[in-house]
Amino acid sequence: MRAIWTIFKREVHSFFVSPMAYVSLTGWLLFSGLTFWMLAGYYAGQPFGNSAQDSPLTAFFGQTTLFYLPMLVFVPLVTMRLIAEERNRGTLEVLMTAPVTEASVVLGKYLAANVFWLAMWAPTLLYVWLTSRYGDVDLGAVGTSYLGVFGIGVYYLAIGVLMSAISPNQLVSAILTFLALAGLFVVGLGQYVFGDEYRELFAYLSIWGHMEAFSRGVVDTRYLVFDASLAAVALSLAVGSLSARRLEG
Repeated sequence: MRAIWTIFKREVHSFFVSPMAYVSLTGWLLFSGLTFWMLAGYYAGQPFGNSAQDSPLTAFFGQTTLFYLPMLVFVPLVTMRLIAEERNRGTLEVLMTAPVTEASVVLGKYLAANVFWLAMWAPTLLYVWLTSRYGDVDLGAVGTSYLGVFGIGVYYLAIGVLMSAISPNQLVSAILTFLALAGLFVVGLGQYVFGDEYRELFAYLSIWGHMEAFSRGVVDTRYLVFDASLAAVALSLAVGSLSARRLEG
């Protein structure tokens, strides 16, 4: 546990002193701010009397593709350096000879990535405040929306850690993470393509279906189980990758 904490602290510090991290954070905030501004402008032109379930805030959390597509870019940028950078610099071998387990390395870096993920989303609380100033806000739906966002981060970041563990450098890690997440996104769209017999299955796999429920205040535990299960599998594979590398060394 102490090893996980030590690696976690080191990685959190690295995140917040890394130029790439600040470029990612700034780019994300600019894009999300522009998205919310466009949605607010659209709803401002609609007739009065809309409920809190029909607002720019609800639309922002998963009702448009502008919510999902940036994640396919920003998640790889966040995770690409976690392990691949260590390998590229030659410091991974040093880390593997230290008295730490592969699981400690993976979990420490993964938890640090989750902290940065939360830091990316924390400024969006400003949108909640702005919406509350000029309309109704369903705080329950807001809470579940952030729960859904956290759930997505749980398994998206785990996939990024896995790709970083198996990649020789950061660029390959970013590309593999993008392809994996894009593949999951495309598979999820099957709920709009296939018939009723497969629709429920693809809806379960769909990140769109995931956030559509949470943004409206519905906590569907099936999605949380999916998030946790996929994250556990990805992290286990990342640990296995590092274990294999230690044996080879």
